[in-house]
Amino acid sequence: AGAFGGFGTTTTTAAPAFSFSAPTNTGTGGLFGGTQNKGFGFGTSFGTGTGTGLGSGLGTGLGFGGFGTQQQQTTLGSSLFSQPAQTPAQSNQLINTASALSAPTLLGDERDAILAKWNQLQAFWGTGKGYFNNNIAPVEFTQENPFCRFKAVGYSLIPNNKDEDGLVVLVFNRKEADIRSQQQQLVESLHKILGGNQTLTVNVEGVKTLPDDQTEVIIYVVERSPNGTSRRVPASTLHAHFEQANIKSSLQQLGVSFSMARTELSPAQAKQLLQNPPAGVDPIIWEQAKVDNPDPDKLIPVPMVGFKELLRRLKAQDQMTKQHQTRLDIISEDISELQKNQTTTMAKIAQYKRKLMALSHRTLQVLIKQEIQRKSGYAIQADEEQLRVQLDTIQCELNAPTQFKGRLNELMSQIRMQNHFGTVRAEERYYVDADLLREIKQHLKQQQEGLSHLISIIKDDLEDIKLIEHGLNESIPIRGGVFS
Repeated sequence: AGAFGGFGTTTTTAAPAFSFSAPTNTGTGGLFGGTQNKGFGFGTSFGTGTGTGLGSGLGTGLGFGGFGTQQQQTTLGSSLFSQPAQTPAQSNQLINTASALSAPTLLGDERDAILAKWNQLQAFWGTGKGYFNNNIAPVEFTQENPFCRFKAVGYSLIPNNKDEDGLVVLVFNRKEADIRSQQQQLVESLHKILGGNQTLTVNVEGVKTLPDDQTEVIIYVVERSPNGTSRRVPASTLHAHFEQANIKSSLQQLGVSFSMARTELSPAQAKQLLQNPPAGVDPIIWEQAKVDNPDPDKLIPVPMVGFKELLRRLKAQDQMTKQHQTRLDIISEDISELQKNQTTTMAKIAQYKRKLMALSHRTLQVLIKQEIQRKSGYAIQADEEQLRVQLDTIQCELNAPTQFKGRLNELMSQIRMQNHFGTVRAEERYYVDADLLREIKQHLKQQQEGLSHLISIIKDDLEDIKLIEHGLNESIPIRGGVFS
């Protein structure tokens, strides 16, 4: 929501030479003194004219203006938060308003009842004039009248800047891009407006976009003393200087629509403000707004009168939503860039690990060769012999059929078979691992060689049997002749 300005305005006259250490003020009783003051409120942004002291005109700027149109106070040093007694003019205003809404006597017949309803409608809307008597001027209905229906209560953030911080808000009727591109020229122009004193330095605290192509520029002025020390000019002093007629006209030439001091509320000021409901706001609604305050330490209830004020707050919220979205986009881009950098870094780390492992192996090989050359010609020592025996024992255990190496080969074979069967079931086609295929080929080759060898043995036996049969057939006649 909009920022809060200083409390009340002070009427100042231009001095021959400007000095922050001793500003020239006439007709004031301090920052909260009351000259030409018609009410109380935050800042001068919502006043409608010079010297209204934040009175009427709520909803025409970026802060929020006065709550009421009390009579002018002329007592020096009177508190801005005091509630002066109602004057006869105010009493007559209330009486005339009540007469216009309830019992007008303008026509003297039944049309006065219709006129009363029309006046009530105008009062509810907050605009128009209420005629009720031929001899008395009509009542002017504004949105601040207590019968206006287009009212609500919102909440604004309480500033936490002290007067010593020296922060003053200048609202320019220019876009943020133009302000940022000409920021240095703007600082030089403000320095010239302050008199061009070399001991003063104008600094920009921040630049923020506002709705309706306006820009908020927060500045502070540093004053250097001859002994080398420096201090910030108080915000109230700087704002009072900017409110002088000649200085204000120079700021308007730069495009400044209004200025306000960004200072925090004192406990007494906040209490006084909350105790008195604004003009036109029902006390019951004001009390309920204080009860419903989500964070009383940081937020303060403010009236929203009319559609202009509602539109202003809506634009401010849209503008802040856009800024939040822009910031989220920037954070998202930063996160994406960091993720890319992390992926690249992890790949480089893995590459460097592999390179380190290779270099370690090469270094170990070099050390082994160097140690072999150094130990050449020497007999094996006792510790080396013991180490060799241990290594041989470990090698034998690893190569044993039922030990680690055999089990590992068995597990590898089972894994290959499971992968093979899983692939066949998933893809419904045959696929044989290369190692397993070689083993199968070797087994089939051995089987084929065994069959070939068996066939050759059978053939040799058949030939032997044929020779035996042939020899038997030839020996039978000879034996028959001998026995005959």
